[in-house]
Amino acid sequence: MSVTQSIKRPLVVLTGPTAVGKTKLSIALAKAIGGEILSADSMQVYKHMDIGSAKIRPEEMQGVPHHLIDILEPWEEFNVVVFQKRCLECMEQIYDRGHIPILVGGTGFYIQAVLRGIDFTENEENTEYREKMEQLAKEKGPEVLHDMLRKIDPVSAENIHTNNIKRTIRALEYYELTGEPISAHNEREKERTSPYNFSYFVLTDDRAKLYERIDRRVDQMLKDGLVEEVKGLQQEGCHRGMVSMQGLGYKEILAYLEGEYDLERAVYLIKRDTRHFAKRQLTWFRREKCVTWVDRQDFPDENSILQFLITKAEELKQ
Repeated sequence: MSVTQSIKRPLVVLTGPTAVGKTKLSIALAKAIGGEILSADSMQVYKHMDIGSAKIRPEEMQGVPHHLIDILEPWEEFNVVVFQKRCLECMEQIYDRGHIPILVGGTGFYIQAVLRGIDFTENEENTEYREKMEQLAKEKGPEVLHDMLRKIDPVSAENIHTNNIKRTIRALEYYELTGEPISAHNEREKERTSPYNFSYFVLTDDRAKLYERIDRRVDQMLKDGLVEEVKGLQQEGCHRGMVSMQGLGYKEILAYLEGEYDLERAVYLIKRDTRHFAKRQLTWFRREKCVTWVDRQDFPDENSILQFLITKAEELKQ
């Protein structure tokens, strides 16, 4: 091990597509290596949004400290810059306690922001341009902005959902300010050397099994009271314009409650869009460097996967 490597602090990342089974493994791994878990999930930060975000319940944590869960109200602003700041603060405290931080979740850009130490401070803002774009979205719909983005930055357009107006505007604004696509900037930032001695695990499975697990999870969410949860949020004043309410499961049920379509259609859309989301997640992770793919099909059981993760993670301590 080089001198540079030896002073780098350990960090474990356990990620993969939605519903692949990261939560249970992460708890067993944390208990085995003296870790604390940081949620790298853009939805689990919100209070009162438990069922649709498949948030871990306190009784499932088995005494393992979890961070960045239930820290914001659904109407509060949350993005990758806020996540990175909060995450790094938590990690410092975890290191002070002599523990290893374990980043767990499926939001690839959030993970990358921490792992590579991406610098967001240099990005200037153009408030006038942003307000103009927000007005355009109100008048003509998010599709107009997304089409504009596709023309100047097809890579970002592929990665940003049409309804994610904030991220679309940010990408357009970046191009307006710098004359280069934000995807080119992000690609450069990806090349940064990580300040951590890390193990980056991507858990995956046979596609048919994963899709079946997604369908079962959605059915369970409905049984657990997803409609009632969204109804409660709606009564609190939450609406589709909020970042939190653009989450999978929330926007579809909200549309159902507003009479846009029936419940059967809403459930179909949640399942279909969650499968598409899982596919996009896997595409993202395939582009990442230095990852260890952990395919469930290559292991006889859950315990074998756990032992593999423990062995690899323990090497970080050496």
